[in-house]
Amino acid sequence: MTIESTGRHRLPPLARILGFAGLLPQAAAVAVLLAGNADQKTTALGLAYAYAALIFSFLGGVWWGLAAATGMKAPRWVWIASVAPSLLALATSVVWAAGSDPAVSLVVLGVFIAASVLVDLKLKAAGLTPEGWLALRAPLSIGLGVLTLVAGLI
Repeated sequence: MTIESTGRHRLPPLARILGFAGLLPQAAAVAVLLAGNADQKTTALGLAYAYAALIFSFLGGVWWGLAAATGMKAPRWVWIASVAPSLLALATSVVWAAGSDPAVSLVVLGVFIAASVLVDLKLKAAGLTPEGWLALRAPLSIGLGVLTLVAGLI
């Protein structure tokens, strides 16, 4: 079966380059945290959390776009899954906003991000993703999830 016969498109190489470049801000925040400068810790934690929440919410938007591209053919679960990341990111902020240690928020958000690859697997099984989707999404979701988890554990 060819791409043309399935109607699925291949991801451009630029998507891979930009996707992996998207791990750099979180890696930088982790590097700052590992350096152990107490004056920079709060800023690094805040940026690590904000970036992870932003990207997780963006991923939900991507899933929405995949569903919308099918017209009325997308299963109902895809629409629900697509709004979950922004709501989960908001929920993880409550602990921190209430004055508790931000580590909990980062750890939980990191787990959610890493687990998002399970949605990508279901999207692929439903035939809603372009060719090469999992090859890109799996390392990015797991990578950002692990970096976010590490930021919360430092």
